Amino acid sequence: MSKLKYFIIAGLLRMAGGLSLANAQRIGKWLGLLIWKLPTKSRQVTDTNLSICLPDLNEAEREATSRASMIQTGQTMLEVPLMWEWPVQKCLDLVKETEGLELIDEALSGEEGLILLAPHLGNWELAGLFFSSRYKMAALYSPPNMPEFEDYMIKVRGRLGSELVRGDRRGLARLASILREGGVAGILPDQSPRGKGNAFAPFFGMEVKTMTLVSKLIQRTGANVLITFAERLPNARGFRIVVRRTEAGLGDKDPVVATTALNRSIEHCVLEIPEQYQWEYKRMRHRPPGETNPYNPDRVC
Repeated sequence: MSKLKYFIIAGLLRMAGGLSLANAQRIGKWLGLLIWKLPTKSRQVTDTNLSICLPDLNEAEREATSRASMIQTGQTMLEVPLMWEWPVQKCLDLVKETEGLELIDEALSGEEGLILLAPHLGNWELAGLFFSSRYKMAALYSPPNMPEFEDYMIKVRGRLGSELVRGDRRGLARLASILREGGVAGILPDQSPRGKGNAFAPFFGMEVKTMTLVSKLIQRTGANVLITFAERLPNARGFRIVVRRTEAGLGDKDPVVATTALNRSIEHCVLEIPEQYQWEYKRMRHRPPGETNPYNPDRVC
């Protein structure tokens, strides 16, 4: 059954990969609107997150942001097959503007490696392709629930030689080795981590479980760290790659100080284009013991 499911999904991805950017974004827009209009979990989680993270919005503004967010999420969903199925150069040609690339040159001017944080903002698949086309790069990933899908994912994401490493002990050792060699490591920093490698730190004012991996890698390797995102330009014009500095303290030995700096770095980027953030993700579900799960007020963490 799982193999049949894989072939169906792979077939749909290849079909969607035949779309133009304009058509993919058009279909994604209507898909996002449908998800927003119906009483879906994605809509409910998005509204909950916006009420927590952007409390200064009035009801009309929050509803407009929620609607725009689901449209952007639908467009992201339809763009992924393009990033995976299109020829690499065709994908790279979608990058119409860049900002802050000099920060990467500066970070790599010495012998230190670079940790490049890429939150779920804009089109992170394109950001990964863009930087792997320029630098020796490795990216941390979590294996999909469908084992057959893992080989496909590694193949399409590694077309330019980017090395994908699992988020286990061996993978993290490999990531540290690449950073010591002066390479670049890509990490999605805004996932709710499992296991022991975490601390509770504020994210838009709410204490949530946050990964300590970034601070540990900085301490072990002396790597520099920057944050990036691929902003979706209007009217299917393409994307703008943006690189920003991070907050001071990301490498601090105090895990709370380090994870607070990590979350603040993400917040600054999100506030630049809040409608392009993945608000339907349950980022706040893991809270300190005794605190309430905001997505299920009857459940205490």
